[in-house]
Amino acid sequence: MKQITAIAISGGIDSLAAAYLLKKQGHDVTGLHFVTGYEAKAPMSLISDQLGITIKNIDCKAAFKANVVDYFIRAYQTGKTPNPCIVCNLSIKFGLMLDLARKLGASSLATGHYARIKKDDESRFHLLKGMDPAKDQSYFLAFLSQKQLAHTCFPLGGMTKSEVIRLANEKGLTPVIKNESQDICFIKNKRYSDFLALQPDFDPKPGLIEDMKGSIIGKHKGLHLFTIGQRRGINCPASEPYYVIRFDTDNNKLIVGFKKDLLSLECRLTSVNWINQKPVLPVNVFTKLRYRHQTVASTVFPLDNNKAVIRFKVPQSAVTPGQGAVFYHNDEVLGAGWIDI
Repeated sequence: MKQITAIAISGGIDSLAAAYLLKKQGHDVTGLHFVTGYEAKAPMSLISDQLGITIKNIDCKAAFKANVVDYFIRAYQTGKTPNPCIVCNLSIKFGLMLDLARKLGASSLATGHYARIKKDDESRFHLLKGMDPAKDQSYFLAFLSQKQLAHTCFPLGGMTKSEVIRLANEKGLTPVIKNESQDICFIKNKRYSDFLALQPDFDPKPGLIEDMKGSIIGKHKGLHLFTIGQRRGINCPASEPYYVIRFDTDNNKLIVGFKKDLLSLECRLTSVNWINQKPVLPVNVFTKLRYRHQTVASTVFPLDNNKAVIRFKVPQSAVTPGQGAVFYHNDEVLGAGWIDI
């Protein structure tokens, strides 16, 4: 009997190629297309016909709004910079959809992510970087658990993007979504601030701008217009450019300083996820503080209550509350936590 594997189908080239590879390997493939209410309409029948598989449309609108969009809004309201892709993977793709796939009889849920999973001799699962350094997406998957990884499959993890494109061209695979979005999927053709301003439960509040010495130097039109390290939009003259250093949300103040003030030697983490066993002693790692950030040498100090402190070998600029800090040993993701400084 063939192994049943569900695959999340977006309509793009990556999930299309991943589904093709699974079929070629002999899997009984079922497609799942999750509908959030924010995506571009894509004719899944064209994907279904190309692959010869059934694709089920899964209505995730309520769960996506509650778990991803509302989280995004709350983060800005509390002075944090959210990472909705991490939250979507955890709660929707490898939460709701993985649960549904299992109920449909699938042994695992596959996606088009560029990452790898390795099972060791003790039946523990390890999350590894994708082979293509330019496309590696392990950062966005670092909060997955052993249970989730045990039923997850990444067919493209050992391929480069150029190899995927070449495969699609050779096999006549035509995606129905041509362009890869670089933006958050539920915000189309507008700035984040414009999206937030349109939300019924979001109330932008003007406030004061304060420098590192506590002096009031200007006014802002809402903390949601800024992120840590931002220079644009402060509009306060000084001997050198001002940057956003932090938010005083209790008093609705924007705290700004000079470039040197952005440097941090350490940061605190909450809701830390260790993919394998939590270390007892401090561990030397390389940490990625945001997706496009180069990993930096650091030491993680595990604490109680799923907390930790990361101390950097070299001070880092613009360490941003709300972002995920992901720690690596060579190509392996050891775990991650949410930055809370």
